[in-house]
Amino acid sequence: MSKDVFDELLGKVGPLISKADTHMRLSIGPAERLAICLRYLATGDSYRTIAFSYRVGHATVAVIVREVAGAIWTALVEETMPVPQTEDWRAIAAGFQERWNFPNCVGAIDGKHVVIQAPANSGSLYFNYKSTHSLVLLAVVDAQYLFRVVDVGGFGRSSDSGSLRNSAFGESLRDGSMRLPPDTVIPGAERLGLLPHVLIGDEAFPLLDNLLRPFPGRQITRERRVFNYRLSRARLVVECAFGILSSQWRMFRRVITTSPEVAELCVKATCVLHNFLRRKTIGRTSRTPIAESTDEAPANPTLRDAPRMGSNNATRRSIQLREVFCSYFNEEGAVPWQQNVV
Repeated sequence: MSKDVFDELLGKVGPLISKADTHMRLSIGPAERLAICLRYLATGDSYRTIAFSYRVGHATVAVIVREVAGAIWTALVEETMPVPQTEDWRAIAAGFQERWNFPNCVGAIDGKHVVIQAPANSGSLYFNYKSTHSLVLLAVVDAQYLFRVVDVGGFGRSSDSGSLRNSAFGESLRDGSMRLPPDTVIPGAERLGLLPHVLIGDEAFPLLDNLLRPFPGRQITRERRVFNYRLSRARLVVECAFGILSSQWRMFRRVITTSPEVAELCVKATCVLHNFLRRKTIGRTSRTPIAESTDEAPANPTLRDAPRMGSNNATRRSIQLREVFCSYFNEEGAVPWQQNVV
């Protein structure tokens, strides 16, 4: 982070973290408070190590990290991670089509386990399948490696599917309140009819009308292997975003020894800081207005809603939608190199 970027960040966060001087002592200035918090997020050092570096008490460092991390989230979330509206989802879909050859994709979704010290009296709530204790960071990432939606604080024992189901984002995905664009026709594939905008995830997520996952199993047809490759190729953006996040903010490479509440604040702060810094390198604004689509759903849509298939978690419509995308990637949407990698 350059000095100019630090000064810009200080201008946004400073008013929220300034303290008044008293007759007993002078307060720690907002610049030093911000520097202490950033040092903790960027290194993951102990409070006592940072206290020695800045010549303050380690209890003071603990208070500063908690307050400043919350202030960073409050000051930056509306600017760097606004709630996506219809035009935002449409712009994200255009980015995935241009960069990753995946149409009607409004984001890649995945979960990351943030390792923490076992909280007192927490039992197995935070104990995950990696035999560590963790919080779950569930994120939706666009084609530019920017976090568009995050949900932090899920118990480590929960799977990615469980974290999605228990999150506010998962609830909005189920009840249709995400304000996704209307179903559209993929250019050059008019025979497929209107197709919905979808998220893409790995095998840990359920197959839904607006969430695609790979075909399961190893003994699958070549066409399905092509679909799995194309989906995994586009889905890697969320894995890369997590890698960039943990490389810049090395707090993620250590065991976070704070309380789960403070760890959650720190994780949320690093997500908005990631967007704040990355937008400067890719030169884009928080919103990209796109002209409204004139496509309207016909009276008799190509894919009709259908009831669930017995004990299967996916509906017939969801399964049919995946087959339609599979057909597209093997015909109109094929890329020259895909047959050489499956």
